[in-house]
Amino acid sequence: MTRDQLIQQLNGPTRRVRMMGSSLAGFDFSGLDLTGADLRFSNLKRANFQGTTLVGADLSFSALGHATFENADLTDANLSYCGLNKVNMDGAILQGLHLNFTNLKRPVKRPDGPIEKLTLIALLQKPVWGLLLGPLLGALLVYGCSGIVYFTNQILTASDPQLVRLNLSIVINNVLYGVFVVLAAYGLTDPLDRLIKSVWLRHLLLSAIAIVLTITTSTILYLTIEKTLLDGQPTYPNNNAPWPLYLLGPVLVINGFAYILRQGRQLNRKLTEQEFQLLNLEKLKTRAELDALQAKINPHFLYNALNSIASLVHEDPDKAEEMTMLLSKLFRYTTGRDGDYFISLADELEMARTYLQVEQVRFGERLAFRVDVADPALNALRLPQFILQPIVENSVKHGIAKSGGPGRIDVEIYEKTGWLYLSVHDSGPAFPDTLNAGYGLRSIQDKLRLLYGDDATVELGNDPYKQVLIAIRLARLKAPLISR
Repeated sequence: MTRDQLIQQLNGPTRRVRMMGSSLAGFDFSGLDLTGADLRFSNLKRANFQGTTLVGADLSFSALGHATFENADLTDANLSYCGLNKVNMDGAILQGLHLNFTNLKRPVKRPDGPIEKLTLIALLQKPVWGLLLGPLLGALLVYGCSGIVYFTNQILTASDPQLVRLNLSIVINNVLYGVFVVLAAYGLTDPLDRLIKSVWLRHLLLSAIAIVLTITTSTILYLTIEKTLLDGQPTYPNNNAPWPLYLLGPVLVINGFAYILRQGRQLNRKLTEQEFQLLNLEKLKTRAELDALQAKINPHFLYNALNSIASLVHEDPDKAEEMTMLLSKLFRYTTGRDGDYFISLADELEMARTYLQVEQVRFGERLAFRVDVADPALNALRLPQFILQPIVENSVKHGIAKSGGPGRIDVEIYEKTGWLYLSVHDSGPAFPDTLNAGYGLRSIQDKLRLLYGDDATVELGNDPYKQVLIAIRLARLKAPLISR
């Protein structure tokens, strides 16, 4: 099977790959969605699964030597009874990965499931290796700090000028060696990681670079500074160790820094990937909650509107027809938006105005209304859909409908001190002291909380007059959080 044929199969009606017992050595699966794929008993040596989605896939009893799973999603995948010699799983998602009875030579498996690479940090955390390596590293650090103190003290306190110059020369040499090899590690680690796959070859090349830098630096210093600084050969006994031994320091430093840089980069990448996944999960969660709120509001309104039409069908067919046309106009605002949660304030007000026209047909002279925007420029602001309509609906249902005589609803939009205010006032009975918010009002509160947090409020009050007041910080309205 070719890659094109596999893609056609994935685009087919089943969208699931079943290739049990196949010979797929070196096959390129990169970037494909193989969720739930069945690749058991297959030859997948050197296969490329880079960036592949393998959630719940079954690759048990397969040969996977030298395969690449870099940045793949192996959540709940089954790699039991597989040969995973020299497999690359850098950056892969391994949550719930099954590795029972698997030949896994390079990485090791922790009891709680995830793959753990044999890094210096991991070794230091182990009981035996930690006791061996920890004191050794501590001794080297203390020894180095003591050397700094010793030579600094010699330079500052020695009475022999020749000895001072000798120690100063040693300090200059070692400082420059350290500076140059660390700069080399910073500049070369990333390019070498990209160009050379073998870890040992990279460290061997870095060691050679450190040796060349050290010898070159020493030679230049001798020709330019040390000849003058030392003023001839020192008269002290020459008890120096063989010069190649002095190259061990720069070699260890450049390899140590390269290792630390590599581990830090991998850790940062994993943290970034986790933050990105958490952000996506939170965004999807918010979208799902908004979808649920939106889905409940639409049938809720439709139910009330159809009841109004049904009550007029026999009593006044003309009014029923007029309400039906207005309802059709109203629902044009709720369709054809491709799931956008935001509409302009002008559209939201037109929706509320049309709804009030629907109810005005039913109530006749008992209902008067006004929709007013203090500044026409506010009409361009984008708001979450269905912010005003449920409040207007409550004003009709619990205000006008419960009034014996004529009633009035006023919708006012204005801006004050950096906040947008949306006020809905009706002349019906005042809010009771202990008010249990209905679904429409709760849905608005929940939606504003999800989108704006503390930058939006909903208040109900009877003083100086009965109103529901929504306040949203204008700065947040200029950068909507969710659209799709």
